[in-house]
Amino acid sequence: MELDPLLLSRLQFAFVVLFHAIFPVFTIGLASYIALLHGLFYKTGNAAWDRLALFWTKVFAVVFGMGVVSGIVMSFQFGTNWSNFAQATSNFLGPMLSYEVLTAFFLEAGFLGVLLFGRGKVPEGAHLFAALMVALGTFISSFWILSANSWMQTPVGYELIDGRFHITSWSEAIFNPSFRYRFAHMVIASFLAGGFVVAGVSAWFLLRQRDVEANKKALSMCLWLLLFLAPAQAVVGDFHGLNTLEHQPTKVAAMEGNWETQSGVPLLLFALPDKDAQTNHLEVKIPHLASLILTHSIDGTVPGLNEVPPEEQPPVFIVFWAFRVMVGLGLAMIAVALAGLALRRGGRVYRSPIYLKTLVGMIGAPFVAVLAGWVVTESGRSPWLVYGIMTHAEGLTPSLTGGMALFTLIGYMAVYAVVFVVGIYYLTRVINNGMLPEPDQTHDEVERAKRPLSAAHTPFDDNDLQGDKS
Repeated sequence: MELDPLLLSRLQFAFVVLFHAIFPVFTIGLASYIALLHGLFYKTGNAAWDRLALFWTKVFAVVFGMGVVSGIVMSFQFGTNWSNFAQATSNFLGPMLSYEVLTAFFLEAGFLGVLLFGRGKVPEGAHLFAALMVALGTFISSFWILSANSWMQTPVGYELIDGRFHITSWSEAIFNPSFRYRFAHMVIASFLAGGFVVAGVSAWFLLRQRDVEANKKALSMCLWLLLFLAPAQAVVGDFHGLNTLEHQPTKVAAMEGNWETQSGVPLLLFALPDKDAQTNHLEVKIPHLASLILTHSIDGTVPGLNEVPPEEQPPVFIVFWAFRVMVGLGLAMIAVALAGLALRRGGRVYRSPIYLKTLVGMIGAPFVAVLAGWVVTESGRSPWLVYGIMTHAEGLTPSLTGGMALFTLIGYMAVYAVVFVVGIYYLTRVINNGMLPEPDQTHDEVERAKRPLSAAHTPFDDNDLQGDKS
């Protein structure tokens, strides 16, 4: 069997991006939460906020480290697997990635050390400022990355000369038609991810009666946040969908499993899209609801997949079901947030084992939703790298062989598996260790930093712990 370098390169990039995405999504929300905790401690002097800030900074250090390791190789793939694409888009993507480094990475790197290791060594106001700058850096980083990705989805502000994109308007290119919706959608998703993780871990501690008062504060804050943001995400998603319908109608058609342009399109709750037969099997549907959602009219017209030839249609089955996974988990998050509101009376939200266990079980939900959303976004524009202009095949490195692509794919999978397993193992140790400071780790006296992950102040295994005690 001949190995297809295009398919393998797409699988490789998808694997690396999806693996890496879970870490910045978490750190964006968590960095802002840590900054808020530092601000509350600075204003009130309440030690509970300080202990929460210390604990979640440990978690942040581990996740940030995993994100850096997993993200290093992503940019290399532009040159190794997608050199035609890199060359054609270099006038735009090159500066965009440079802006991200200059404005975000340097800001995060400059203040991250103060946040992780400045505790007790710098004034509390300076420590708070460092936390704010790290949080700001995560937003700036996502701004540039999402702007670049959105331009690939809705390219504007350019002219194509000899196969290369030349930017004619940087403002149009950066603030392209889909950027504001995509950016808002991802930022809210990041806050939902951070909120559900903090809520789930706090619920886990409450089930074990550990640091009850501090974790009640953390859980209460997160539930108020989720109560607002989970429904807000649905509203932003609706605007994002309308924008996608305008600029990428084929993607929306795949999301809805709609093959023919028609009015009064039903919402498919279940179906098995068949691209070869250009139809769906085993449909379970609600009449007119898709038209109502997408066009805000019960008889609105929704374009069908047959508007483009089959070779320009995305993998409909994947897009269709990834979209339903994302929406289903979003509805589940709204339900959990509303249940938290109902249980607040009498403090039942802190004592209900069923609800607390539900929160623990929901820790992974926002991450799965984000990954499903990225599958919809990226698979839904297939076969285009730059929508409507450059296909995946045109962007591939000409000299790349299937064997080379398979070798690097297996290598990435092996390395990332080690990073993920070791990272999750260590992260669980940090969480199990709890938010109580180490005996020698008071607010005024902190051990000198040895390496970034030393900010977690947690031994890797029990042998290390016994060695430290001896």
